[in-house]
Amino acid sequence: MKTAFETDLIVEEYLNGVRIDRFLSRHFRNYSTHRLQRIVQAGFAKVNGTQASPLQRVFRGQQVSIVLVEPPDKTYDPEPLSLEILFEDAWLMIINKPPGIIAHPAGNILSGTVANALQHHLDQQTGIRSLLRPGIVHRLDQYTSGILIVAKEHLAHRSLSIQFQKNQISKSYLAIVRDNPEQNAFENRAAIGEHPTQAGVCMTTHPQALRAKAAFTRFEVVERLPQHALIRAFPQTGRLHQIRVHLADLGFPIIADDFYGNDERLLADRELINRQALHAEQIEFAHPVTGLTMKISAEAPDDFHQALRRLRSV
Repeated sequence: MKTAFETDLIVEEYLNGVRIDRFLSRHFRNYSTHRLQRIVQAGFAKVNGTQASPLQRVFRGQQVSIVLVEPPDKTYDPEPLSLEILFEDAWLMIINKPPGIIAHPAGNILSGTVANALQHHLDQQTGIRSLLRPGIVHRLDQYTSGILIVAKEHLAHRSLSIQFQKNQISKSYLAIVRDNPEQNAFENRAAIGEHPTQAGVCMTTHPQALRAKAAFTRFEVVERLPQHALIRAFPQTGRLHQIRVHLADLGFPIIADDFYGNDERLLADRELINRQALHAEQIEFAHPVTGLTMKISAEAPDDFHQALRRLRSV
């Protein structure tokens, strides 16, 4: 692979007036501002053709030239892991995440993550290790399967993050739950916060929840099974574990959910599927650059379908 990269950049409106290292760190997110300052100090950056200084500010419409003579210092180790790519262009990727894989390295898990696989994929495209940093825009629990949006550059990441913050992105999930709701369509508007005795691990709708925030999920019954139901969930807000908490709060925990369905039925659930039966099946949003409406669906994995087949035959 190449070892140095040279390019010209135009300062965007939202970065008008920022220091040059901060501007560059938005474009090269695997580089720390300290390393970029050092590259600028060494004379490898120019603004409108004039050598830049490390404390210089840049303004909308200016041309910034940079030679990345040093390697990045904030990187994911690239790993050639399999990815199911549902959509990809120059700005973003959409993948179907399998269950059991976390998004980013965390704790004792430093490899085998979605980010490691994405870094390898991007490195093959650029020919320069870690020139691009995969920006996973939203959360998906380790054992939840389905759609993840990944930004490949900073403008896409910023636009998608704003859409998520403003609840402008529509998502739907499939869940297999215990028992059968009486109504075909129902909802839960209970606020969600951290569990008062298990903060940082479990969320709850309990009145004593810590730092509770408004939450709203709509549900519809897709299929009624003898002792279970297949549910489609439409979260209108983005709280941690929202669908899992809201279903458990209504008395219909997702099967094999060891946080919110941990009772005498959990062992039987585990014989059906070895993780919470939750799958992010569809997402709809505005493309961050073209503005076109994107609607992407992802097929549930085999373990989800096997659980359904077994429940249908009960």
